[in-house]
Amino acid sequence: MQVSAIYIYPIKSLGGIALPSAKAEIKGFQHDRRWMLVDESGTFLTQRKYPQMALLQVTLENDGLRISHKKNEEKSLFVAFEPQKGNVVQVIIWDDVVGAIEVSNVANDWFTEQLGMTCKLVYMPDVTERKIKAKYAVNEESVSFADGMPYLLIGQSSLDDLNGKLDNPVPMNRFRPNLVFTGAEAFEEDQWNYLQIGAISFKVTKPCARCVLTTVDQATGKKGNEPLKTLASYRLMDKKIMFGQNMICLEEGVVSVGDEIRLSH
Repeated sequence: MQVSAIYIYPIKSLGGIALPSAKAEIKGFQHDRRWMLVDESGTFLTQRKYPQMALLQVTLENDGLRISHKKNEEKSLFVAFEPQKGNVVQVIIWDDVVGAIEVSNVANDWFTEQLGMTCKLVYMPDVTERKIKAKYAVNEESVSFADGMPYLLIGQSSLDDLNGKLDNPVPMNRFRPNLVFTGAEAFEEDQWNYLQIGAISFKVTKPCARCVLTTVDQATGKKGNEPLKTLASYRLMDKKIMFGQNMICLEEGVVSVGDEIRLSH
């Protein structure tokens, strides 16, 4: 078994980036979901409610992010990796309230214009600790602005199995994984506990419950019924639709496409 794709999503719920390799950090891959859009109350925004967010694409440059609209790439925004001293604000993501840095008025105005609603771009500094739930932690791990866990792993065979049941196959980007792998049977990852990817150890924490975000076409920003409807017919567990496995990383290092995956105990 080996890693076939690596993805990061620097700004939560915007377009993802495929990488040949990435630095695995405790909070997630370097730059993954370290930024987030919030509304006027400081509450996080996602494609679940605002599917048009899918049309904003992020690319990596040497010293920051470049954000553009997939249908109008001319008017882009640059955001430095290390934000200038901005306002420290409290933001809400699910049940957590954490400290973040407001990136800039320029960024706020750009996103407000692109999305047609008042919003702000915030950054999670290294000093912010958003602890994962204790029952899943090994060393009191923290997570970025990801929904709940630092890493999401999906087997290519699992997507192939799903697509075999769909009239119109869907791409992997509907599920926003960090790591995709080949060389195993469909849903074999459901049985995993500890694994090594290259030289880095990971622990599977729990299956990933899926939501309406999977029904948003990432190329058009339009919502449909699939693949959630079909997944509900055979991946329902405890009244939740499961696809992919959440993980934590037990040490830091670099993971690359082509790395071997070995199961451990």
